[in-house]
Amino acid sequence: MSPLEGSQVAALGGMEERPLARFLASLGAEVRSVSPDAVPEADFLIDDLGLPRLGELGLDRARIERERPELIHVSVTSFGSHGPRASWRGSELVASAMGGTLRLTGDPDRAPVKEALDACTFHADMVAAAGAMAAHLARARTGRGQHVDVSVQEVAFNRNVSSILAWQFDRRKLRRIGGALGYGRAVVRCIWRLADGWCFHSLMTGRFGAPANQALSDWMDEAGVPNPLRGVDWLSYNRSTLDPAVRAEWEAAIAAFFATRSRAEMGREGRRRGINACVVADPADVLADPHLEARGFWQEADGIRSPSRFASWRPGPETAPPVDRERTRPGPLGGVRVLDFSWALVGSITTKALGDLGAEVIKVESRTRPCLSRLDVQVSASQAGNFDDKPWFAHLNSSKKSLALDMKKPEAWDVLKPLIEWADVVVENFSPGTMAKLGLDYDSLAARNPGIVMVSGSVFGQTGPLAQEWGVDGTGGALSGRTFLTGWPDRDPVIPGSVPYGDVIVPFAMAAMAAAALEQRRRTGRGAHIDASMYELCVQQMRRALAEAQTGPAPRRAGNADPEVFHQGVYPCTGEDRWVAISAADEGEYERLRAIVGGDEIAGWTSRRTDREAAAILQEAGIAAGAVQDIEDLMEGDPGLAARGALVELDHPHLGRFGHVRTPISFSAERPAPFRAPAIGEHDEEVATAIAGLSSERFAELSTLGVFR
Repeated sequence: MSPLEGSQVAALGGMEERPLARFLASLGAEVRSVSPDAVPEADFLIDDLGLPRLGELGLDRARIERERPELIHVSVTSFGSHGPRASWRGSELVASAMGGTLRLTGDPDRAPVKEALDACTFHADMVAAAGAMAAHLARARTGRGQHVDVSVQEVAFNRNVSSILAWQFDRRKLRRIGGALGYGRAVVRCIWRLADGWCFHSLMTGRFGAPANQALSDWMDEAGVPNPLRGVDWLSYNRSTLDPAVRAEWEAAIAAFFATRSRAEMGREGRRRGINACVVADPADVLADPHLEARGFWQEADGIRSPSRFASWRPGPETAPPVDRERTRPGPLGGVRVLDFSWALVGSITTKALGDLGAEVIKVESRTRPCLSRLDVQVSASQAGNFDDKPWFAHLNSSKKSLALDMKKPEAWDVLKPLIEWADVVVENFSPGTMAKLGLDYDSLAARNPGIVMVSGSVFGQTGPLAQEWGVDGTGGALSGRTFLTGWPDRDPVIPGSVPYGDVIVPFAMAAMAAAALEQRRRTGRGAHIDASMYELCVQQMRRALAEAQTGPAPRRAGNADPEVFHQGVYPCTGEDRWVAISAADEGEYERLRAIVGGDEIAGWTSRRTDREAAAILQEAGIAAGAVQDIEDLMEGDPGLAARGALVELDHPHLGRFGHVRTPISFSAERPAPFRAPAIGEHDEEVATAIAGLSSERFAELSTLGVFR
């Protein structure tokens, strides 16, 4: 049985074709388009109009709550349903501009360039899916529906964590850097020319990247090319603190080496050697990929292949009694218990979302293998060797307790076994097979706790020929076609500078699936194992390009143009590197735009005005436009983000009081209350005694044995 089998989803505006509708349908719901003349007889109502527009059409919240109080109503709009810009016209390009992602994408000598297709909208729809499923679970407890509101602009801003902390702590701004990624203090090149195309590759920090970095150095040595990487101690390498002159020397040598390799050789030999590199694939490559084929990812209709699921779902045993826990924290997920084995971004953001929305989260970590976000020294307030002073970790790990546990010690199971029985959900994002080696795979967990829901996130998924391959955020982008289609037609592809993508969309799909699984468990007693693949979700976002590749000319990079928008572009304004994004949806809007600029070219008209002035004039005329904002604009001068509470002020013992990115979902009937991220091992004694049930004496014994480290 699918989690939403029998559920009805009513879609308003253009929502029937949106990713949120497809996500709900993938869980078994029936989606149908409706008109706003009546409150629909449905379980969910989804719209891309927002409350101000719905109110104008006679479908205001008061009426919905009066006629269908159990309805879960989800709005996903460019600027959200509340705040000073709720009635502004928006588009993918404009939301990207106003949310800060556009400014960081592209080459520094040209206008900012949008990410491929509907990147920000797709991300916002995955966030909305998590909100919808959290509200669905809450409705089972209260019998009451509510409004779930998501702003594409806020979701785009939420991706800018590296920019946010660089501005918060160092008053420093990251900039677009073409085929490189910005990691706070470091700029690391990631897109490289091959003899017949491009590849993605980056040198990663410490133990996480050491084997792949050494494999590249060995390959260069065998090829007999100049190799300044020879002899580097990769375990101590830190991308954030490497001398820029040394990095420039390394990258020149890597560029010269990659230029002699073909796509086929990189795909075959690079993978065999285990270097962190993959070919930048085009849509035709994606459609022919054996890994996706082996995982049964595709569905076909009328001879056209398209993505099917958003994550795999394996039902659990039927022996678990339904569980309905008492709420311990505010939020739609109050009462849910989460055991968190995650690290880096995917797992951390998943459990942050669950915790921020009310779940009780215990993060199991270790000083012997700390999270990457506890290591990277991105700002001056942080020091190497201190696990507790990293604002990156603080932003991504709010609303959690920390248990530092050395799982190589057999005595650690004294703590783990009762925690497994305590948990409703286990989240992990290790390489497939790692949890099995630890005795923590789904079958082992379900044998101890039959109703448990396990959520696994990885680059390629738990099965298939690439399951054991190494990868990062850029891997999913490169292999899915997303990187290939981002940039200008006359230049190399680019990637978003300092703005991850797969790493931030996968968590919300994982959180949504976890909440859906918990509601199904409440009804049936069955848990589940959820397998989320970053690669597959990035391919989902490429859906339109994949269809085009099968029905017409092969898709190519198109800069800021979009075939579904009559005219749009990014135009210069007064000031250094200041721009305005404009989208004219149809010919009528374009004619209004031409009338406003008069006999000028559009760029001539905008260049005599500030970005905000140009946007305000065009919005007044009903044309979607927005300033291409930088991080200072977003954090110091954006009234819409301020009104939505996009940053939550929390006190931190090492970093002081600062604004943390919230999980960007607003609920009409819930008031989540996130709290600060923990120091490593901060809650060892509390978790071991109050939750796992150990005596104080046994806790002291295990501490002496070095279990808590």
